[in-house]
Amino acid sequence: MSDTNAPETAQLMEQILYEVKRVVVGQDRFLERVMVALLAQGHLLVEGVPGLAKTLTVKTLADAVQGRFKRIQFTPDLVPADLVGTRIYNQKTGDFGTSLGPVFANLLLADEINRAPAKVQSALLEVMQERQVTIAGESHKVPRPFVVMATQNPIETEGTYPLPEAQVDRFMMKVLVDYPSDEEEYVIVERVTGPAVQVNAVATTDQLAALQAQCREVYVDPSLVQYAVRLVSATRNPDKHGIKDMATLITFGASPRATIGLVEGARALAMLRGRSYALPEDMVDLVPDVLRHRVVLSYEGLSEGLTSDALIARIMKHIPPPARPLEAEKRAA
Repeated sequence: MSDTNAPETAQLMEQILYEVKRVVVGQDRFLERVMVALLAQGHLLVEGVPGLAKTLTVKTLADAVQGRFKRIQFTPDLVPADLVGTRIYNQKTGDFGTSLGPVFANLLLADEINRAPAKVQSALLEVMQERQVTIAGESHKVPRPFVVMATQNPIETEGTYPLPEAQVDRFMMKVLVDYPSDEEEYVIVERVTGPAVQVNAVATTDQLAALQAQCREVYVDPSLVQYAVRLVSATRNPDKHGIKDMATLITFGASPRATIGLVEGARALAMLRGRSYALPEDMVDLVPDVLRHRVVLSYEGLSEGLTSDALIARIMKHIPPPARPLEAEKRAA
């Protein structure tokens, strides 16, 4: 991605965000993470109580980029065919036809994913990884771009099936969404009870695919990649990084997917901010979101009332980010 393309790209991203913000009030951090996942071709796990505009955000974004939006409400009686599709017998022709499921969309909202049993969760996670579905031995590719945003309700545990750690790892980021401020809530009420806002289509899915390709060209300095490697390594072997007291608090650390997610996320955030190169602050901003669902606390850590966020913050204190590469070069010159 050249410097000449960066302002144009940032302008288009700004237009998309502007359209979403005409409907969605506040939630700036959440919106930014949705855009990062979109550009980095990653998937998002969102945890928050009901009524915080999670569905509205994804639907509005789909309208702004003229993409296909589908929403699946996960329930305990779902079966994999309800997601991916199945073969249907046609009595008139005497042949079997394929009916594709709701996963064939550009933006897919998996609402309350922890309400469905493991086999249904696995069916969705397979599509997320392979970006294709196999029905009766025939493969069907999902449209591109393809991004899944799954939500979890943290206040209910009855009748839920927690996602296994190995499957949660397939989500690039886990974002926590909180209640709006009093001022934001006032605007929300005014906007919802007032005239409906018409969302304008400001981009196409082809343009979005081109933006994703440009994102892969954003420059990431080797020192930043090394920083990501050291952070992730510290979640697995705290002893090696001088954080011995944390060794008994963590059962499992993050996988290499976390390192990849940090690098790709930093690229996307730099692109959103109108740059063709990533800076340390881009990666630092994303570290909690990329790591929080991948660090599994031990019983000892849980008994002390610790959270994965608290341990990640401790690791970040011990492993400082590198200096800004461009500034370091200027000082050397």
